Amino acid sequence: VTAAERAELPLVCEDGFEKGADNWQPTDAAAWRIAKTDGGRVFNQFKTSDYKPPHRSPYNIALLKDVTVGDFVLTVKVQSTNPGAGNHQDMCLFFNYQDPAHFYYVHLGKRPDPNSSQIMIVNDAPRVMITKNESPGIPWDEKWHEVKIVRCTADGTIEIYFDEMKKPVMTAVDKTFVWGQVGLGSFDDNGNWDDFKLRGVKVKKAQP
Repeated sequence: VTAAERAELPLVCEDGFEKGADNWQPTDAAAWRIAKTDGGRVFNQFKTSDYKPPHRSPYNIALLKDVTVGDFVLTVKVQSTNPGAGNHQDMCLFFNYQDPAHFYYVHLGKRPDPNSSQIMIVNDAPRVMITKNESPGIPWDEKWHEVKIVRCTADGTIEIYFDEMKKPVMTAVDKTFVWGQVGLGSFDDNGNWDDFKLRGVKVKKAQP
């Protein structure tokens, strides 16, 4: 998939949350709500989910329902609402999610270390970083930011962009999972999501 082809992937879903969150399946619905802001409605993850993953991995996940993609470009706006959360202040995006024990996620953490500000894989074991480059960390403040993920399954590339849409802040190459759902959330922090857009190639969920 070339850069031009990625840009032309068909639109799969666009959601500004003005009509609610019926498109989404949270790990704990009680930890998510639609909130009104000056800029309209947003998807608000406001407390830690009462969810225990099978392996060490994020607690707060809301998956896009009934959509499985291979190659994709995902863009979304995000606002962290945990200003005092420290070096691991984070928001997360999930992709190629096959089940609670098999998926990738990007941890948009404030300060990089092996468990923060990395692209991670959960493969029936606690999460492991697969980031190729040294992440600069995510400069969280009270403002809204834009995130983009570009996934190409043929060569395994994963690119994460934050505000600067021309140069990725994190990259990885991995072909373990080539299909799955996408999702929004955090490891154990809170925040707002808006203006979600997914372009991609729909694929059927593989049977075990």
